[in-house]
Amino acid sequence: MADNGDEDSEYRIKVGDCVVLKRGDIFKAMQIQLGKKVIFEKQWIFLDKTVGQLYSTTFDIVSGGNLLPQKPKNADDASDAKEAGTDNRNIVDDGKSQKLTRDDIETLKEQGLKGQEIIQQLIDNSSTFRDKTEYAQDKYIKKKKKKYENTVTILKPSCRILAMMYHGREPGKICHLRYDTLAQMLTLGNVHAGSKVLVFETCAGLVLGSVMERMGGHGSVVQMYPGGGPVRAGMESFGFPAHFHDTLHEFPICHVNALLAGTLDTTGKHSSAVEKQSDKDKEKEQNQPEAEQAGEQQDGPEDPNMETVTAEEARVEKEKKEKEKRKEAKAQEKRMKLAAAVAQLEGRNADGLIIASRFHPSSVVMGLLKFLAPSRPFVIYSQYKEALIECFTKLKEHGGTVNVRLTDTWLRHYQVLPNRTHPLLLMSGGGGYLLSGTTVATDTAKPSGSQRVEEPAAKRQKLTDTEG
Repeated sequence: MADNGDEDSEYRIKVGDCVVLKRGDIFKAMQIQLGKKVIFEKQWIFLDKTVGQLYSTTFDIVSGGNLLPQKPKNADDASDAKEAGTDNRNIVDDGKSQKLTRDDIETLKEQGLKGQEIIQQLIDNSSTFRDKTEYAQDKYIKKKKKKYENTVTILKPSCRILAMMYHGREPGKICHLRYDTLAQMLTLGNVHAGSKVLVFETCAGLVLGSVMERMGGHGSVVQMYPGGGPVRAGMESFGFPAHFHDTLHEFPICHVNALLAGTLDTTGKHSSAVEKQSDKDKEKEQNQPEAEQAGEQQDGPEDPNMETVTAEEARVEKEKKEKEKRKEAKAQEKRMKLAAAVAQLEGRNADGLIIASRFHPSSVVMGLLKFLAPSRPFVIYSQYKEALIECFTKLKEHGGTVNVRLTDTWLRHYQVLPNRTHPLLLMSGGGGYLLSGTTVATDTAKPSGSQRVEEPAAKRQKLTDTEG
């Protein structure tokens, strides 16, 4: 039994795990913390009792916001209706078919009846349910379940689940990147374990997390970021182990030109010298009033408050030094991260480039392509095709790339049920556009116009014999 427990421990919910709550088509990512109230779909719940349960378990929300694992459904479930009509033409929706009123339903809730029991009461008190067709009955039950069943499912985060969550709740944060388009980006970018991938994205870290998940903690990822620091909220929702973060490096996009030109300073020696000089000046300024105070104490009368003032100044000075130390430690850590990223980029031998940004991609692409090794893929996502068309033209003019293609995808969901398989009425209008291609090595030593490339001697001889 212990061995089985160890084998499925990774599939069980633990304290501190990042999970995704699901109810219907609504998702929400969060972390398991004991005693913490969580609001989901306008309802407060506690996740304490989910610890130790398997992922993908559905829980009933009971009184007090606690979660209990849902019991297996009985054979005589309300969805298994025995009586059904042949058609719905004689059914009139006049609002009088249901005998239970709103107050009656609230009374049933107060009595502690669960969602399934309330649905059964609605079925028993409906005068038209038995006359509906089997399909109409299933549709009725599904609608009532959505309204009265109080359940939540705990899922393990994955690329697909988080992409669906962001696209359903906050599509603007991920530039309206749909999960099927994200899957194509990972495929076209040839992301796999052991590769070195450059990622530039403004999709809340979703693309970065998807790349890291696909690599499985093997290889290296360099995140190019704009602004003051990288955004990784989406990546952190995956809940990766610690060794995954060891493969992640960060590099500010504003330093790309300096790195390509060889003028980027990663040691910070100049800034350190300036800081040391300023510290010396501060010490002189601090020592000067102390000396003056000492002189005053010798010449003039003693001040009883002098000792208190000196202690207060010492405390302030100590706090100031500690603050400077923390600032210096933070700056040193930032320099170390920058140096580690530079070490990954200096060889210009990256295996792939993935860009998904709200910024215009042309200037970014032309700079980052120089870090790729020859015969390596790149893929660029944009919500608008006009930006990618301009980027396509620049790539063709500049050279160094082949198989450059601009594509878009079309996704449509289908309901697949016996005798009623059909596309759903609502669907996504568009999943954005992808520009992909492969880098090649360019030969800069091209022959001039006056030089003529001679044919091999054997070929010239053959042509001469044929003409004769």
